[in-house]
Amino acid sequence: MRNKLIVIVSFISLSVGLLYIFLFPGYRISTTGTLYIINKASRTVNVFDLDAGETIKVIPLQVESHEITTLTNNKFVVIANYGNESENGESLTVINTKTNKIDKIIDLGSCSKPHGLIRIPNTTKVLVAADVANKLMLVNIENSVVEKSISSEQFKSHLVAVHPNNKIAYLTNVASNSVSVINLDSTKVIKIIKCGKGAIGLDVSPDGNELWVTNNQENSISVINTNNHLIKETLHTGVQPLDAKFTIDGKRCLVVNALEGTISVFDAINKKLVKVIRIPGNGNMFDKLIRHTPRPVSILIHPNGEFAFVANSNANQIEVVNLQQLKIVSTIPVGFIPDGLAFVN
Repeated sequence: MRNKLIVIVSFISLSVGLLYIFLFPGYRISTTGTLYIINKASRTVNVFDLDAGETIKVIPLQVESHEITTLTNNKFVVIANYGNESENGESLTVINTKTNKIDKIIDLGSCSKPHGLIRIPNTTKVLVAADVANKLMLVNIENSVVEKSISSEQFKSHLVAVHPNNKIAYLTNVASNSVSVINLDSTKVIKIIKCGKGAIGLDVSPDGNELWVTNNQENSISVINTNNHLIKETLHTGVQPLDAKFTIDGKRCLVVNALEGTISVFDAINKKLVKVIRIPGNGNMFDKLIRHTPRPVSILIHPNGEFAFVANSNANQIEVVNLQQLKIVSTIPVGFIPDGLAFVN
């Protein structure tokens, strides 16, 4: 009887182990660099070594933060301290990438709820979009100085992108369903582009010719000609598209659909949908309970062009997409409600 019980227990343990491996494949790739992941609810940053395949540090934050970027010199990562419903963030956190310790906090003054964040290439400066202030700020990280503060002339300014060749910034305005086009030299809004409802995510093609904007209340993308600032095409996406990112070669654009739990992959040249990648966890009730209903919210493309990292906020993990196979090949467990992602070589 005892031997039978041992066999049954061993069989159950093995079955559970195999089921866990099948459902949660873990980290199964090896590539270069370090991934920094913002965990909103945890108020932490996971520092993940992509070569070793392990979290090397978890950095606590004082304020709930959403977005993160790295400077071109890779010496620092910068975090926008957004806050929450009861607390307005008004600062940036700067982390030294050698020590993985907080180097300093930069006060942004009255510019409440900084969100969108992107570096200015080959400088120690970043652009910051402020939700409540409806401004775009140019911040010198080295000197801890806000050098410019530019009104978007719209409402709920959320995410920002920069033109690769010109001193032009693009700022999505969720409540105004628009994009503000800002000349960084003159610090003026030179154009307001009306997009679809809930214009939120954006990316500029590597050649600088197109700006793609996700409209999360219309399940669409506005494809904009950056030369004349006119919408040239509107593409259909999944439900509630948020972030969009071009691949390094500019041939494809990936879009995360938060409420659908999918990633739409578009041919950026022909403007055709190539594939819909379905994130596990959206099947039957058992699947949803065990793996959690997926909610992809942000994307980061590895500089080598081989992988995309997608923050799955409901499952508290990062999905790793092989860009050749167009399928999820690994997962990275992180803190609660991951969001912004940054890469350091």
